[in-house]
Amino acid sequence: MNSDIFLLVGGVGMFLMGMDVMTRALKDIAGSNLRGILARFTTTPLRGVLTGAAATALIQSSSATTVMTVGFVGAGLMSLPQALGIIYGANIGTTATGWLVSLLGFKLQLETVAMVTLLPASLINLLGRGGLARAGQVVAGLCLLLIGLELMQNAMAGATGLLRPEALPQGGLWGMLALAVAGLALTVLIQSSSATVALALVMLQGGSINLMQAAALVVGMNIGTTFTALLASVGGARVMRQAAVANLAFNVITSTIAFPLLLVLGPGLERLAAATGPLTALLMFHTGFNLAGTTLFLPMTGRFTALVARLVPARDEGGLALGLDRALLSDARAALTAARGASALLATRMFAALSAALQDQPDYRRLSALEPEMAKAIDELAQFLANLRLPADLPAEEEVYSALLHEADHLRRLLHRAGQKDRIQSLVEDRILRRPAVLMGGILARAASESGRYLESDRLARLETLIRHRTGRHRRGLLLGEHAGLYTLTEVFAHTDAMRWLQRVVHHTERIGYYDRTALRGLQQEAPPAA
Repeated sequence: MNSDIFLLVGGVGMFLMGMDVMTRALKDIAGSNLRGILARFTTTPLRGVLTGAAATALIQSSSATTVMTVGFVGAGLMSLPQALGIIYGANIGTTATGWLVSLLGFKLQLETVAMVTLLPASLINLLGRGGLARAGQVVAGLCLLLIGLELMQNAMAGATGLLRPEALPQGGLWGMLALAVAGLALTVLIQSSSATVALALVMLQGGSINLMQAAALVVGMNIGTTFTALLASVGGARVMRQAAVANLAFNVITSTIAFPLLLVLGPGLERLAAATGPLTALLMFHTGFNLAGTTLFLPMTGRFTALVARLVPARDEGGLALGLDRALLSDARAALTAARGASALLATRMFAALSAALQDQPDYRRLSALEPEMAKAIDELAQFLANLRLPADLPAEEEVYSALLHEADHLRRLLHRAGQKDRIQSLVEDRILRRPAVLMGGILARAASESGRYLESDRLARLETLIRHRTGRHRRGLLLGEHAGLYTLTEVFAHTDAMRWLQRVVHHTERIGYYDRTALRGLQQEAPPAA
């Protein structure tokens, strides 16, 4: 019996290792395509469902999809209703692993093939480069998964004399609830719903549990898989916590609905098992109640979003919660995409405040509200970028990273200029400099209102030339006026400083727009093909 326990533990460990290796390789292969799909092709909750299901089936990990989605919501790259669609779909997509395990591990019985294939796949992984190495990782991970599955099957075959369905809670609400709690706890402990579903399939195949007990375990496992996303949202922005709570609520409500259905439809499930086999029946139940939950929630996404907003109410976040989740640092392109979204928010706030001040009747209230939250937010962005480690040989990512660092620096310098309100007052009072100052205010207003940063580079360049020309003439006129007694020396210095201030504001604004466009071009490039 002791050897069976060791065999079972080792089998679960090998299954987890195989799943992790395969998932990481599939994520690398999907790369920017997956991130682009998640961020761009979720314009409606229904499209989010399809996207989430396909992405999860592709990378074989609902936790990875959900955590990535929570991070994108925190970064402002998608709204909560869009994220809910992906969350619904991820719960459907995660059932693909069970079907894969059932087909390859139980029906085709490819364990011997996996043993033979593991060595060449590992060699390809070790000796290959780029896409070839990743393909070797996928095959090696699948081999480990199948070998671990066989170890679990052998262990359960030796334990059938001791572990029987009669030794576990039987039918009825409380018995099913106890099994669901056991499935939940096991999934939280192992941190892989795929491994726990595979274990339930092995136990069902070996006769250690019956179909109804296996179904109750799977219901609990469906709730346990939300734990990873909850952890990822800790310390994040409010919308990140909302996404994680929505994921938990969706799974809890779906599982709660599945319980009475399981009790009522139990005889029908048994008849289905007699016709198709217990494994297929269990997987159809698992897929079915996730489809039913999605069908129920999808039309009510708007109301569900409002409910989640009440469950996770707003708290004071200084108005500048960037949502730069540290979990995104493991994925360079996703982290860079989030950082660009954060810099867009900061630039929009600063441009709006400056545009309100650069008017014939200046309004300084927004400028006064920028500090100290804006400085802290820029520090947060800079620290996030400092913690990011880029993979080697990715020039597009390096260009984006450099552009965002420069952009953060110009944001900091522009914030310093924004605090010099006396310069603005001097500009507005100067009849020669008032027009270019108000013109700059209009450009900043458009940049703040149209998709974050619509900056007219040509107009900025012409404005900078105009200001430089006027500044040169105006400085000479001021100095002559001071000699003639028309201006005091203090007035000359004040207006000269105001001219220099406007020149620097135009320069920093133009640089922010330039580096933003550079970052955007780099992010829009597909990942280079693997060598």
